[in-house]
Amino acid sequence: MSAATTRSRTPDRLCAEAVDLALSAAEEAAAPGVVGEHSGLVSEGDRVVTHFFECKEFGYRGWRWAVTVARASRAKLVTLDEVVLLPGPDALQAPEWVPWSERLRPGDMGPGDLLPTDAEDLRLEPGYSGEDEPLPNSVLGSASASVALAADLAEAEDADITPGSPADFTVVPARGSIAAVAEELGMRRARVLSRYGLHSAADRWEDAYGPTTPMAQAAPATCVSCGFLVAIGGSLGQAFGVCTNEFAPADGRVVSLAYGCGGHSEAAVMPKPPVPPPHVIDETMVDPFPLRPAADSGSVSVDGADADGDTADLGHS
Repeated sequence: MSAATTRSRTPDRLCAEAVDLALSAAEEAAAPGVVGEHSGLVSEGDRVVTHFFECKEFGYRGWRWAVTVARASRAKLVTLDEVVLLPGPDALQAPEWVPWSERLRPGDMGPGDLLPTDAEDLRLEPGYSGEDEPLPNSVLGSASASVALAADLAEAEDADITPGSPADFTVVPARGSIAAVAEELGMRRARVLSRYGLHSAADRWEDAYGPTTPMAQAAPATCVSCGFLVAIGGSLGQAFGVCTNEFAPADGRVVSLAYGCGGHSEAAVMPKPPVPPPHVIDETMVDPFPLRPAADSGSVSVDGADADGDTADLGHS
């Protein structure tokens, strides 16, 4: 250890004894009655010492008034350097400031809130610019090039182009312009989702409703074979869909095709109730029984004559 290092760790005697000077400087900088007892000192270097005093200010628990004093080489006069309020080891401090873009969490936005998007957001990339610039090999492009060439020639000759009949000038119709077609197809946006934003959304949805979740691990089948799954368009439709089962945990959410739950449409199909066989004895029907036998139910005719025309008084003899 060098001599300079030893001297810097050993407080200067005159600076260490200048407690009254440091206390008066702290009381002058602070409000009356907020500077407490002397709580120690530390050597900042050769002939430079910082004195600490307790802070009695409300809301500054654990903070200390730090008064730095110093003296010149071979001088006996101690002078004041600076007075600051510094946090101590157990001071109550505010958390480290974090930008709003890093503090924001999903679900923090409420009605009326506006979330500005950074111009250099990696999740987005420039979309269609909206300029009516036809392709060079198109009919509209050739006509535009002709008009531009005529304008350049007129400017070179210092002449003016007077408007003539519509047949003499090719006018690009507004409905047939590229901007109109792009707007009709829903493609005229300033920025579109980038590949990074696409993968970020896919990873987020995969973590929430993907095959590695406990619900999917215990499911009888995956969503790809479920009748409640609604397909979505675009490249995300190859791996995700929307659940429409009101009793499922992911109702109305974007789910992975490999996700699954107990509400699968084919997981437990309810069987049809069995049809009972016909009754052997139908006890629900009424069988009519006559009180008296029918007149023609016996072997003797009603008029007492047999088949040969003979009569018999008592039937069979």
